[in-house]
Amino acid sequence: MTGRLRIGSRGSKLALVQSEWVRDRLQELHPGLAVEIEVIQTKGDKILDAPLAKIGDKGLFTKELEAAIMDGRADLAVHSAKDMPTETPEGLAIVAFTAREDVRDVFVARAGGDGAAPRPRTLADLPARAVVGTSSLRRRSQLLAARPDLTLVDIRGNVQTRLRKVEDEGMSGTVLAAAGLARLGLAEAAAFAFSFDEMLPAVGQGSLAIEARADDDVVRALVAPLQDEPTATAVRAERALMRTLEGGCQVPIAALGEALDGADRLRLRASVGSLDGRTVVRRERTGSVAEPEALGRALAEDLLAAGADAILRAVRGEAADG
Repeated sequence: MTGRLRIGSRGSKLALVQSEWVRDRLQELHPGLAVEIEVIQTKGDKILDAPLAKIGDKGLFTKELEAAIMDGRADLAVHSAKDMPTETPEGLAIVAFTAREDVRDVFVARAGGDGAAPRPRTLADLPARAVVGTSSLRRRSQLLAARPDLTLVDIRGNVQTRLRKVEDEGMSGTVLAAAGLARLGLAEAAAFAFSFDEMLPAVGQGSLAIEARADDDVVRALVAPLQDEPTATAVRAERALMRTLEGGCQVPIAALGEALDGADRLRLRASVGSLDGRTVVRRERTGSVAEPEALGRALAEDLLAAGADAILRAVRGEAADG
C-alpha cells in the first residue's frame, strides 16, 4: 500500500532503535508505505537530577508521546511496555505488544583497570558493601532482599549514560534490562543474568507496546501483524495485577506471566517488597490464557491478603515524605 505514517519516539538511542525496528517491520509488511519517526522529549527524559520516585510515576515516559498522537503530530508511538501506565488515556489504545526479548535483568560490572577484581558471575560474587547504581525501586527492593549489605545509589539517564557513570563514579556496577542491552548490541556487557528467584522483572519488560488512537482502524490494521499473542496475554495479566495493586513504574512491584506447556495455561508470578528489602511478599497462580486479567486480579488479591497492602502504603508514604 502507499501512504505515510509518523511514529512518535523518545530521543534516546534505545528508543530510536526500537522505533526504527517497528518502522522497518511495517515497511517490510507494507511495501510502498512511508514511515517517519518524530522525536518527542518526555518529562522523564528532561528531569535527570532527581530519583524517578520523587517526580511522580504516571506517564513519565509516555504522556508527551500520547499528546502527540491525540493532536495529530504522530499516528502511533512505540514504548517500552514496562514504561506504560496501567490506564490508557481515553481515545487511545495499545494496538500491539511485540514478541518479548529476554525478560531478565542483568548485572553490568565496572570494567576497572589492571588488578581489578574478577568479573562477577553471580550476585554473591560482589564484595561486601559493594556500591550498585539503580533508580528502580523494584530492583532496589529485590537486591537488598538478597544482599542487605549492598550500598545502592540512584543512577539516571539512558543506557549509555548509566554505563559511563558506573565507570566514572567507581561503582561496582548497575542493573539493566537484558532486552535493552541486546537491542543496543551490548549484550556482552552483562556480567551475569539474575534468576527469577533472585529478581522478577518489571511488568511488560522485554516487549514493545505500540499505542495509537482507539478509532484509527487503518493504523490498527497495519500494526496487527506485529502483535505476539503469547506476549500480549502474559502482559495483560501482569498489567491487571499492577492495576489492582494501584501500582506504577516507581513502586516495588514485579511480575512475570508465562505460558505453560500446552499453551492453554498461564503462570503468573509476582513480588511486592519494602524499599529496604526486609519484607517481601511473593506469590504465584496459574489460570486460563483466555482470562489473563482475571488471573492478574486474583494474584493481586493474594498479595494484598499476604501483607502487600501494608508494604505499598509504607512505600507511598516514604515517597511522599521525600
